[in-house]
Amino acid sequence: MSFELTEEQHLIQVNIREFAREVLAVSAAERDRTQEYPAENLKEMGELGLMGMLVPTEYGGEGLDTISYALAVTEVAYACASTAVIMSVHNSIVCGSLARFGTEIQKQKYLRKLAAADIIGSFAMTEPEAGSDPSALKCTATRETDTYFLNGTKRFITGGATSSLFIVLARRPTSRGHEGISAFLVTPDMPGFEVGHIEDKIGLRASDTCDLVFSDCRIPSENLLGLEEEGFKIAMSGLDAGRIGIAAQSLGIGMAAMDAAVKYSKERSQFDQPIASFQGLRWMIAEMAMDVECARLLVTSAAAMKDRGEKCSAQASMAKLHASEMANRVTAQAIQIHGGYGVTKDYTVERLYRDARALTIYEGTSQIQKIVIANEFLRD
Repeated sequence: MSFELTEEQHLIQVNIREFAREVLAVSAAERDRTQEYPAENLKEMGELGLMGMLVPTEYGGEGLDTISYALAVTEVAYACASTAVIMSVHNSIVCGSLARFGTEIQKQKYLRKLAAADIIGSFAMTEPEAGSDPSALKCTATRETDTYFLNGTKRFITGGATSSLFIVLARRPTSRGHEGISAFLVTPDMPGFEVGHIEDKIGLRASDTCDLVFSDCRIPSENLLGLEEEGFKIAMSGLDAGRIGIAAQSLGIGMAAMDAAVKYSKERSQFDQPIASFQGLRWMIAEMAMDVECARLLVTSAAAMKDRGEKCSAQASMAKLHASEMANRVTAQAIQIHGGYGVTKDYTVERLYRDARALTIYEGTSQIQKIVIANEFLRD
């Protein structure tokens, strides 16, 4: 199956590619070393419309389609995967959920600022004992008149130490399973909110990941997102777009590793000839190219289905599963082609390899994606 981009989509791809490689890529290695948050780059991305791509135009967004969004995430990830994961969570889960379930007051208050990147949004569902199984959430929300009191700890939250708005899932204390879970719009200035342990990660180091601790955190009732006890529905509704976003991020990393390997294989000589002339290496390149292209088609297919309003849960999971596994395979092969140089920080493939590792874990592990896909096909 092939897809022909519209003129607008092609223009978006070309323009973002130019920006990403001329601006984002320049500081990517240094940010990986220092773990410095890309605040200035995100602000510039907001001015370019990249942080509100899926936000309706009436709230200051671009109102673009999912294919355009996936193209943008791919190009950003090609240059800097850390920036891409921030962009993905912000756009697909936070902006998307607020656009679908927020009240008009909430949209006017937060969505415009999110689209402009005046504030960055994050999603807080995972807990020490609840990740792939949201029914195991222990964070509680107790209502007293017009205030909710949140208690509990969230773990592995992307942007936990740097974001200005969080969608937080918590349950009614007496509820069990998927029932009784609500979603709340939480800001760091609310009493009882605290940033906990910040992780020192193998990759995606310019995007902070940390605990959030809630101790009788006071949430005004107007910050309830959607209806009370509708939190599980809100979380699940954002996963298709979220998984397409992570698949696009994986595609960008895979493309970057592939291009680096091809370039190096043409420049590196052994036995008086470029290593690209050796059959064994050429077969590696062929397999990498096929792997990357399959991911591209799966990402585009899932995005196109979403744009048509079709149910795309299986396709989004297929795209996320294949693309994330592809990124790990292709970056490993790129290092192999670079030989000893591949494991040094002088070459980009070392960073790409580390950045790719988390892709098969967050937004649902590869094993969870297989369950989602199988369930869709086995459903009566």
